[in-house]
Amino acid sequence: MFGLLDWIKIGAGAALGALIASGPLYLYGVHNGRQQAAVAALEASVKALRERNDIDAAISTADAVDLCRDIGLSIDDAAECVRRLAPPDAKP
Repeated sequence: MFGLLDWIKIGAGAALGALIASGPLYLYGVHNGRQQAAVAALEASVKALRERNDIDAAISTADAVDLCRDIGLSIDDAAECVRRLAPPDAKP
């Protein structure tokens, strides 16, 4: 049937075929990995922007007292903070 030389040829052919097939498979895996990394980075940036927009909206709607209280200032420092954040009087 098959001699030793034939089995060596079959083995070498299988190894060569696996080597040839592994190149495109590797490149396909690298491509998919890059796409997954890009999608994950995009999702993280969208999440960060949404959180930032929520924080900006909360700060925009807060008054001076709430802003100074959220910082964690002492009572004396909070009064000074409110005084500085209050809009100036229209009359000179």
